[in-house]
Amino acid sequence: MQRPESGRWILEHWDTDGSKSFCSNGSRAALAIPGAPVEPLVEVISSGERILLRRDGKDIGIRMPEGEGFGLRDVPMATAEPAGFGWIGNPQLVLRVPSVAAVDLPTLAPPLRHHPAVPDGTNVNVIEVIAPGEARIRSWERGVEGETLCCGTGSAVAAAWLMRTEGVSSWRLHTAGGETVKVELALDANGEWRDLWLSGPVRRLGIVHPDPSLLLELRGR
Repeated sequence: MQRPESGRWILEHWDTDGSKSFCSNGSRAALAIPGAPVEPLVEVISSGERILLRRDGKDIGIRMPEGEGFGLRDVPMATAEPAGFGWIGNPQLVLRVPSVAAVDLPTLAPPLRHHPAVPDGTNVNVIEVIAPGEARIRSWERGVEGETLCCGTGSAVAAAWLMRTEGVSSWRLHTAGGETVKVELALDANGEWRDLWLSGPVRRLGIVHPDPSLLLELRGR
């Protein structure tokens, strides 16, 4: 995180494999660190994407990137399950299944994550609708190369696709980590969204002091 004297805050996110990509949960978590802005609404550049962060009671919300290029797209590969696909600063494949608990995600996800139709790979999310505006979700993330407790961008694209298929614009998604994220949005006929907000709890687990050599390397970029 770069802390300018004025203007937008700037964030960069690295995955565990060393690659960089937009991360919505990493962006939301930035408001929980010492020295973070205290304003209720904060303009941020996160991995090159323009977003807004807001404090929403105990939750932290993020307005996802929007505009040209962001939104639902045609699913680029054949799937056995009903599927959606979207670009939100990273690619997200969403599969609707009868039960997310019954899915063998380590078997299902990797061939789709590495599918040649998406040269840089895609995140893979499985969703189970349990009530109008309510679903369960599990996510397999590229860069991590495994299941994560909550993929914010995956949850956002899942909600956008569910709005298209179910006609409901506000969703509560129950994540693998046991927490619930809320998504609300507007979607046009072409699948482009606006005011796509995702919010959920953020907890500070501790404070890490990076090696000084890392800080020097980042300042030199």
